[in-house]
Formats: sequence, C-alpha cells, structure tokens
Amino acid sequence: MTRAPGGLRSRVAPIAADQAPGTTRTLLSTRDDAGQVVSRVRRTVLPGGLRVVTEQMPGVRSASIGVFVGVGSRDEAASLNGASHFLEHLLFKGTAQRSAMDISAALDEVGGEFNAYTAKEYTCFHARVLDDDLPMAIDVLGDMVTSSRISSEDVEAEREVILDEIAMHDDDPDDVVHNLFTATAWAGTALARPIAGTAESIKALGRTQINRYYRARYRAEAMTVAVAGNVDHTDVVRTVRRSFGRAGFLDGSSGRPQSPRLSSRIRPARAGEAHATRPFEQVNQVLGMRGLVRSDVRRHALGVLNVALGGGSSSRLFQEVRERRGLAYSVFSFATSYSDAGLVGVAVGSLPSKAGEVLQVVRAELAKVAESGINEEELRRGKGQLRGGLVLSLEDSASRMTRLGEAELFLDRLLSVDEVLHRIEAVSCADVQRLAAELFSQPETLATVGPG
Repeated sequence: MTRAPGGLRSRVAPIAADQAPGTTRTLLSTRDDAGQVVSRVRRTVLPGGLRVVTEQMPGVRSASIGVFVGVGSRDEAASLNGASHFLEHLLFKGTAQRSAMDISAALDEVGGEFNAYTAKEYTCFHARVLDDDLPMAIDVLGDMVTSSRISSEDVEAEREVILDEIAMHDDDPDDVVHNLFTATAWAGTALARPIAGTAESIKALGRTQINRYYRARYRAEAMTVAVAGNVDHTDVVRTVRRSFGRAGFLDGSSGRPQSPRLSSRIRPARAGEAHATRPFEQVNQVLGMRGLVRSDVRRHALGVLNVALGGGSSSRLFQEVRERRGLAYSVFSFATSYSDAGLVGVAVGSLPSKAGEVLQVVRAELAKVAESGINEEELRRGKGQLRGGLVLSLEDSASRMTRLGEAELFLDRLLSVDEVLHRIEAVSCADVQRLAAELFSQPETLATVGPG
C-alpha cells in the first residue's frame, strides 16, 4: 500500500503474463480517505490469450481504446521490411462487413478521433470517442484488426501512398539524419531498418507476403486491448469478446498472452561515422552512443539528465549552443529505449560553416556533465518537468490508455502514478552524474547530412 498526495491510497499488483484465460485481476486500485475507489485498473484474459485492460477515470465523458499488437518493424525479415507499416495502412481499407468509407464514417459521425501508428516493437490502432460511443469504436477496431480483406487492389493503392510517404521523409533533413544515425548504430540488425521500409522493399512486397504476415502475426495472444475513461470493465470485456470473437479469432491454440518483452542484456551500439549528401541549406548532425533499455530502473535518472542537458530552452545545450554562441537554431538531446536496446545523443542543425564548431561544443558539454554532473537547480527543473509532464498527460484518457498498453508489452508490472512520482523524486545529483559518466564515456556514433 502506498499513500499519494492529497490522501489517496494506491494498491499495486504485479502483472502476471501467465494469467489464466477467463480470469480477471485488479492491477491497481486507488481509494480516497473515505475508502471510496477513485480509480481502478483491471485486466481480463479472454480465450486465445487476448488481454483486455481498463482504467476507470471518473468525471470524464470520453473513452480511449487502443489495440496494441506486439509486432513492429524489428520483427520483420529483411525481405519484409515495411510489412508492419504496410498493414497499418491496409487495415483501414475494409473488411467483409465494412468498406473503407464505412470505417471512416463510423467515427466521423460521432466526432471521434481515429488513427494508428507503427513502431519498432509494436503497432497500435486507436480511437477516442464519447463514452456512449465506445461500443461502436470497439466493434470497428475489432473488425479491422481481425478481419481485414487485404485485397490485391488495396495493396497496389496503398503501395503508392507509402512510397509518397517515404519520399516525404526523405525530403525532411531531421528524418534523414536520424534514420542514418539509427542505421549506423544498429547496423546489421533489424533495428537499423526504417519502420516504413525503403522504396525498394515496398515495391517488392506482394499481397501474398503481406497477407501471410498478417495471419501469422496478428494473433490474439499477441494483442492487448487497452481502454481508459468513463468505462465499466465488465461491459468493455463483453463488447471486446463479441467484436473480436468473429471467425474464430479467439480460438487460438496458445490460450495464454505473450510475455512482456524484457531483457537483462542491452544490445551494443556500433561506433563510427556516416555521411549522406543532400541539397539542404543546413548541415544536420546526430552524435550519440548506447543508452538504456525500456525497463532499466535508471530511466527516471536518464529523464532528468535529458532535461538538464538538452530538454528545453533552459537546458545546457540550448543555452551554450544557441543563446551564448549563436551556432544553431535547433539543438536538443534525446533518449530512445527498446526492450533490449537504447541510444542517447544530441541532434543539431547549423550552417555548414559552423558544423565543426558546434560539434566541438556539444562534445565539450557531454564531457562536462559526465565529469561534474548537474547542479541542484538543474535537478529541480528536471524533476519538475518530468512530474508535470506525467501528471498533465494523464488527465487525458488517450495518454492513460497508451500507458496501459505499453506496460503490458514491455514491463513486468504496471507502476502506479504515485510510484512513478516517488521514483522521480528519489533521483539525486549523484545518480545523474554516475549515469552520465557511464553513458557519455562510450564510443560515439556520428551521422551527418548536408550539402557535399
């Protein structure tokens, strides 16, 4: 039992990846001093291993649903690069029950928000609607995810859309340099390949390959349906069972949900330099090295370090590179984490004549924080930014829904908000300095994109 600010009490239960089908478990329960439940997170495992996780948010009139599929671009063979993202597009194109227009109109006519995205390790289809319209949103998403037609005509139409999307990203200097950085740091692995694929891989993908990938990967045990808002768990489970149960989708042989993606070993990052010539006005550079995995207990210290180093206009990099020296308009630090890999680094864009100097300044700032850490004022700002960002984001049902889905995929248990806040508050200057010294002493990966 933990006690939260304002008198709220929270009970935390671990996530059990082997929870038996047909059972329901309370993961988190928050009560006020009068003993009244003010928030509850529950999970039911349906036949086939499909997980349904809900969080009550009293006082709101919205509900957000996300279908999290535990497959992303890193799960593709080289010959299938871009297949997960291709599927993200195709599942909006229609089922036996609904045309593409039917799918779009169903959400539009109730003012709902409806979209999807593909990541390295998962794909998410999500919607946000009024609470009364949640059954409709569940039914539409369930139909899309379990019963897409994947027709040859739709494959050819979406192929052109995706090729346009890839071309658009190739015209964006920031996208180009980050893709080059990723490809260099993780060369020879699936993490190095772009999520959307390449023009060559997309042109080579056929309907048969994509449909086979869909049938093999989009299985009940690989999915989590996460819902947050003014919802009743029992009602949500009943609707999900009906909507996802078509055509025997819940009759899988496994019957158990997949375990979270966890790793005690981190994949090394490959050091080196890469340069791509583009007719851009600026030189864009990304300098980085190995970071932390998603589940690393030091991730909150990394968050504070990232804020202090390059997370805003008061950060060291912004002040030194832009305000004091005028070397660049945009400079920021970043931390990217996956189940068994991570990167930290700095991205900066400058005029070609200033590229060398700005890189020297960035390296000097990394060396300073590795040697001396951050001061108490920077620590307070970092903690404040993390706390504020977390609490404000969780006033939104969509953010809470995302938190539930990602926890099922990547963590061994769901942390309460109060526990996360406590962990942030526990970060010390010494914690940050030790982490900076470890990370910034590693071999560097540098990607540069700009005029020849």
